[in-house]
Amino acid sequence: MSKTRFPDGFLWGGALAANQCEGAWNFGGKGLSVADCAIYRSNMDPKDYKALHHITSEAIAAAEACTEVGPYSKRRGIDFYHRYREDLDLLAEMGFKVLRVSIQWTRIFPKGIETEPNEVGLAFYESLFTEMRARGIEPLVTLHHYEMPLYLVNHHDGWYRREVVDFFLRFTEAVFSRYKHLVTYWLSFNEIDSAFRHPFSTMGICEDRYPREKLEEVIWQGLHHQLVASALATKQLHAIIPGAQMGCMVTSLLSYPETCHPANCLKAMYDNRDNMTTSDVQVFGSYPPSALSAWKKRNIKVTMLPGDADILKANPVDFVSFSYYMSMVSSINAAEREKVGGNVTSGVKNPYLPVSDWGWQIDPTGLQIALVEMYDRYRKPLFIVENGLGARDKLVGGTVEDDYRVAYLDGHIRAIGDALDEGVDVMGYTAWGCIDSVSLSTSQMSKRYGFIYVDCDDEGQGTFDRYRKKSFGWYRDVIASNGAGL
Repeated sequence: MSKTRFPDGFLWGGALAANQCEGAWNFGGKGLSVADCAIYRSNMDPKDYKALHHITSEAIAAAEACTEVGPYSKRRGIDFYHRYREDLDLLAEMGFKVLRVSIQWTRIFPKGIETEPNEVGLAFYESLFTEMRARGIEPLVTLHHYEMPLYLVNHHDGWYRREVVDFFLRFTEAVFSRYKHLVTYWLSFNEIDSAFRHPFSTMGICEDRYPREKLEEVIWQGLHHQLVASALATKQLHAIIPGAQMGCMVTSLLSYPETCHPANCLKAMYDNRDNMTTSDVQVFGSYPPSALSAWKKRNIKVTMLPGDADILKANPVDFVSFSYYMSMVSSINAAEREKVGGNVTSGVKNPYLPVSDWGWQIDPTGLQIALVEMYDRYRKPLFIVENGLGARDKLVGGTVEDDYRVAYLDGHIRAIGDALDEGVDVMGYTAWGCIDSVSLSTSQMSKRYGFIYVDCDDEGQGTFDRYRKKSFGWYRDVIASNGAGL
């Protein structure tokens, strides 16, 4: 990377999800969400990502019947709900310019169908955003981060039903109106492309409630409703908060061909193109021809109301944000190859890359490639809103010697600098799980990402006290030098 500094105003910070950190699952009138059904699983194969996320009707009923935290670790989180001021002090000590958080829909509308918002929930997030701004931290707020009201799952088929768009817009209007003086940057749907990988957490689709042969069509229908809702929320935001910006948020699953065999190259091209389908819709305002062709070939019928096409076209997002953790390999012989896993997908092992404790392939160069390719495609500002290393940290003497995390982040931030040198417009970088939180897939605490260690184990035992890791000081110095000290 060149010696040039990152641009002035670059948004350095971190990212959290409400359902993984807040806890207080039954406090202040909050309703049950899809996240409150996620069970702690200690012995799951990380390559079997579908099993990690698969929720049955029976499992939903069991979660509803449980009136305690029980095995549902996300109900506990790290008690951010009560300790957020302490946590914000630590993030301010690191010099954070931005913190990505989410709003739990069920704190504002417990079932999702109410006509009036819950004041306790509104007041909590108003206090959170106010305290952030008091510390010089810009809120970056995700509206829908795997936190759909469970009532809508059971009574409205999740995002499969069109009326959920209206329920969502009632929620977004409430939060835009309440926080218009506090929040400038918003994201509509977290990893909206994940609908096919884990439809329950992404859109409240319980797979066993639909015929297997119709499930793909059901998911596409739900995804269309989310894309329309994102466009309408963008329109709503621009009307209620002039100057505010809405971003889409997708998963970067950059894929390399296993070899230069043309068939492998073709497969990698298709995989990378498919990975950008949802961001294409949110940026360009229409479905790409590849999606329409796939629907026709597979006899998928997506119902669109008159005016939907105009809604998508008229309300594109203002910037493109994405998560990046690992790269993938596309192979025509994938069934015969060794696999690696992650919490979002699994794939063919790349022999040139090291892997994390959970089998994620570590590839900083892939981030540079993703940034260049996405900017060439979209020509809108980019924002890396999730990136980090999950590891089994050991607290010794009040700290964690996490040099492995420093090495991971150093390589990826250097890759951002290299992309900037090539003319890519990058708004900022928020390291995922900047405070240790309950993991998305296995609901573990032992899979830690943070600069700050939380004294809590997988069973919820511990003081919940916070400790600075070695990476805490390293990231503080990176921010203070605006990246020049790397």
